Amino acid sequence: MSGSILYIHGFNSAPSSKKATQLMQVMDRLGLSDQLRVPALHHHPREAIGQLEQAIEALGRPLLVGSSLGGYYATHLAERHGLKALLINPAVSPHRMFDGYLGTQKNLYTDEAWELTHDHVTALAELEVPAPRDPQRYQVWLQTGDETLDYRLAQQYYRACALRIQAGGDHGFQGFAAQLPAMLSFAGIGADLYQAIDFTAL
Repeated sequence: MSGSILYIHGFNSAPSSKKATQLMQVMDRLGLSDQLRVPALHHHPREAIGQLEQAIEALGRPLLVGSSLGGYYATHLAERHGLKALLINPAVSPHRMFDGYLGTQKNLYTDEAWELTHDHVTALAELEVPAPRDPQRYQVWLQTGDETLDYRLAQQYYRACALRIQAGGDHGFQGFAAQLPAMLSFAGIGADLYQAIDFTAL
């Protein structure tokens, strides 16, 4: 489906996160809600990838939009299926970061408690792919003020791709709504549909 988008939220996040909510609002206003999927991902990577594969099948060839850990998932799926991906402060090699986080976790939005195990880490490692080489298929949006991930890791890993690096900001990506026209354009949605929307008011 041309112009379809699959939004992939991050670690301990949910469809009720700010970026996901803003994207849903815009697609709803455009009358394109049926071309957007924002699945509530299972905390286990294998389960999450299964959910995302189903969403890709339903949407056809969507633009994958991945935030944080969702950016890692999006990269794996984009390489597997030859899809376009827009990554927002993406995690690089997240399995190497989780050693100190094993044990009980809590979803920031749903309050669900769950156990992060070695099997989660192993499953994440299995999803690792070589650094993408096709700048036409990727946009990588980074903010240097990201307090959770070192943006330079993504800058290095995605160096062959189209990088957009903003000074300051944070892990949630400040000013996301104002950047939505660029995302819609990358997804193949015509500017005539959304030029009347004041994205700064979202």
